[in-house]
Amino acid sequence: MLPSIRLPLLACCLFFITGAIAQTANRFDVVIDELLPDPLPPVQLPNTEFIELKNVSTTAFNIRNWKLSDGSTTATISASFVLKPDSFVIICSTTAVAAFAPFGNTIGVSNFPSLNNDADVISLYSAEGRLIHSVGYNNSWYQNAVKSDGGWSLEMIDTKNPCMGISNWKASTAAIGGSPGKKNSVDAINKDDQSPALIRSATTDSLTISALFNEPLDSVSAVSTANYTFNNGIAHPLAASVVMPSCTEVILKLPTPLNRQAVYELTVNNVKDCAGNAINQLNTTKAGVPVMADSLAVVINEILFNPQPDGFDYIEIYNRSNRIIDLKQLYLASRNATAQLTAVTPISTVSWLLFPGEYRVLTENKLWLQQQYLIKDPSLIIELPALPSMPDDKGIVVLLNLQGNIIDELHYDHNWHFALISDEEGVALERLNYNQPTTDRLNWSSAASTVGFGTPGYPNSQLTADGGLQGAVGISPAIFSPDNDGFNDFATIGYQLPEPGYVANIRIFDANGHMVRQLVRNATLAMTGKFNWDGLDDKLRQLPMGIYIVLTEVFTLQGKTRKFKQVVTLARK
Repeated sequence: MLPSIRLPLLACCLFFITGAIAQTANRFDVVIDELLPDPLPPVQLPNTEFIELKNVSTTAFNIRNWKLSDGSTTATISASFVLKPDSFVIICSTTAVAAFAPFGNTIGVSNFPSLNNDADVISLYSAEGRLIHSVGYNNSWYQNAVKSDGGWSLEMIDTKNPCMGISNWKASTAAIGGSPGKKNSVDAINKDDQSPALIRSATTDSLTISALFNEPLDSVSAVSTANYTFNNGIAHPLAASVVMPSCTEVILKLPTPLNRQAVYELTVNNVKDCAGNAINQLNTTKAGVPVMADSLAVVINEILFNPQPDGFDYIEIYNRSNRIIDLKQLYLASRNATAQLTAVTPISTVSWLLFPGEYRVLTENKLWLQQQYLIKDPSLIIELPALPSMPDDKGIVVLLNLQGNIIDELHYDHNWHFALISDEEGVALERLNYNQPTTDRLNWSSAASTVGFGTPGYPNSQLTADGGLQGAVGISPAIFSPDNDGFNDFATIGYQLPEPGYVANIRIFDANGHMVRQLVRNATLAMTGKFNWDGLDDKLRQLPMGIYIVLTEVFTLQGKTRKFKQVVTLARK
């Protein structure tokens, strides 16, 4: 059965005049300029999905045998229809033609591709199989929390610039929920004068690298191998090909295999976006061959488990190894009451490389996180459909690799927060040292107030570095002020021992000789390490300003014993 079609009489007459003239469309001559992925609850539009096409060229096209596809389902326009310049046509399922016909020219097709509510890629192809336009939308394109719940269409702002993504789309402002069959309600000049950016690389194998960009590219400039340069002796790729229909990924075939121990830099020049803007400053990224993460190669570095009301949790991870890790091979999980792993969640469904010394932040709402905290690099935030449950009082976060092996595991407690914080909502817990145990409560503290109580995607406000020590035991700084401002909030007692097998006790006394804190009791020691004192007594009460004596005793079971007595000053503002 031919697809349904309802057209005004004038349009039918024009078909007989011009329809026999075959015209070949070029990319972007016709664009997808409006779509309704989620018709429920209806505003005043029909309760069914639709796609609108607009002819932005100066040529009329008979769109018979053109196709719409979401990658898995393809619909063919089997009826003849001439789409004139600066005109529109609504494409919907055959059963919805009668509902949309009052709005304008409407074509019904069987096998109409279902538009996913949250995200999808819809592509338009000419009868010759040429890609004319593709839209890869997601729920954030509405830029309106109310309208993204359904009933409102997504509209393109400037149809002369069809490649701009979210910056050129938003929810319809029409009173009925959309503007099918006519000029979009959000229509405006929105010129694309932004250069494309190289956002990251992905590795298929040692001879194949993908370069990923933030917007669709001009295919002519994108396939020139001279526009791509690797360091470390690779130079230019042998071949470059653009991945359709998104046109945001270029696959590069290399002349020699990548060294699995090395981190490379890829530089891109002269590549243009579909508006003709050439790539400029954001033209470099790291590349390399990833390996499977082993224990503590990647660590849990910061967590927010008690956000402000209506907020969202986040988990920050850090690559402390010297190897490249693919986030596609990492998973988050929690544990139930019987210690069984639950809510196992993949961190990424696509290859996404985590290089040595890099952070990634995992959350359910990227926009909220950017509004709530200082985000220095939004590209480091990964939005997940869901995180494992993170209760406000205490909980467990587990990091796994593809084989199901535990990479890191944190059993957090809200009592790990800085004791003088009166309101823990919105305050992240930060790891103090990448190289100290995840399970040690003394290796965690509240993010400083001076950084807004969280540092997602960059070094922690309370980070302590591993450094050389003066003598066997040392205290730094000599004067500390535990006020959670991120500056000298702890007195760090660092040690360096000549051999393994030592045990330590650390006690703190006031100037009158009264013990105020048993900081460490019979702790087995590595050859180097450190402990932090937060200026509180054994009952976690604030101690007064003054001079305190730190007595550190180290001993072995074989009878080797040594004591160290140091002075530190506790100051307050």
